[in-house]
Amino acid sequence: MVLLYVIFIVYILAVNFYAVMLVRAQRDEYTENDGKGKTGDGKLILTAILGGAISIYVSMFIMRYRLKNLLLMIIMPVIAVLNVYFAVLAFRSGFTFFVVA
Repeated sequence: MVLLYVIFIVYILAVNFYAVMLVRAQRDEYTENDGKGKTGDGKLILTAILGGAISIYVSMFIMRYRLKNLLLMIIMPVIAVLNVYFAVLAFRSGFTFFVVA
């Protein structure tokens, strides 16, 4: 059981690290091309759904990048709340929904 907790924590940390690096890479590409970089929202939203919404939202404010994008400013907090809810639900249930008989 402890192994599932460790795997889940490492997964969340890895996704959040990737999310910060993704925002940083998109910002760097945007600044290198004088605002003409092709930065899509798809990768950010997919990473947020996989568990990195909080780090994307925080890193967007820290790096002051894509703050005027209304879609990201609305959807990231919503996905972050869902991520936290599902994480709490998983820890409270003891990951019993993963057990295969």
